Amino acid sequence: MTTATTRSAYPPNVDDLVPRAVEYARQLGEVPSRNKLMKHFKVGAEKAKALREALDRLAEQDQNATDMHLYLVSRGSLADPPSLTLAPDPVADPQPADEEPGELAPVLPLNPEPEAPDPQPEASPAPAPPDPPTASNAPPVDEPASRPVTWPVLILCLPAFVAIWGGWVEMGRLTGFGHVKLLPGIADRVEINTAITLPVGVETYAAFALFVWLSGRAVGAAREFAKWSALGSLGLGALGQVAFHLMAAAGWTSAPWPITAAVSCLPVAVLGMGAALAHLMHKN
Repeated sequence: MTTATTRSAYPPNVDDLVPRAVEYARQLGEVPSRNKLMKHFKVGAEKAKALREALDRLAEQDQNATDMHLYLVSRGSLADPPSLTLAPDPVADPQPADEEPGELAPVLPLNPEPEAPDPQPEASPAPAPPDPPTASNAPPVDEPASRPVTWPVLILCLPAFVAIWGGWVEMGRLTGFGHVKLLPGIADRVEINTAITLPVGVETYAAFALFVWLSGRAVGAAREFAKWSALGSLGLGALGQVAFHLMAAAGWTSAPWPITAAVSCLPVAVLGMGAALAHLMHKN
């Protein structure tokens, strides 16, 4: 004989539904969602939400209950849950008269709290790094009292310039340098003494190469070339002055052919050394 289920005219409240919701959670093996509670108990969204919150509170209050373990499994808190022993069904095995209906049967603890580890001694803090040097605590640096004075060099250069210029011009005269028409057929009256090419070329290159060598403007092969070419130009200039004064003191009106040949090659040699030094500086 089939017994028909009689529904009450009034919907049950949340407190009456909690025991049935616990049994429903045991059957599902997890805490049911709000939608499942609405569908299973035929209640509205607000009452299903309150029922779900009641189940959550019940799981939080009783850590050793089976329903709490199901709650943890559903939320992923237990990676490998042990086998569970659910409380006996209250319908199949009626509870004693002194127990209230819907009370959960206690089971053994499933997730005991771990023992607190022994407190470790606090490590001593590392010493703070020293403050970076600032303008106030930086060590004093010896600095020159003022910039070096270089204007006396100009005074020293004046007599040297006069002597070198005159010596090279006269050397050019003794070796065949002289007045030539700069623009023949165009401006025949424009003439220039080619002897001035000797002091301008040789001494100017010597000063420039000496500056490149000592100023640090060039490195590597350029600085090495500037060093030796500056020393060579200064030595060649000194030999030219010595040769001119010896010939002038002896009363010679023309230089011997070896000196003439060497002096005539000076403009070409200066051009080559200047171009080579410029290329080496740009290469570095």
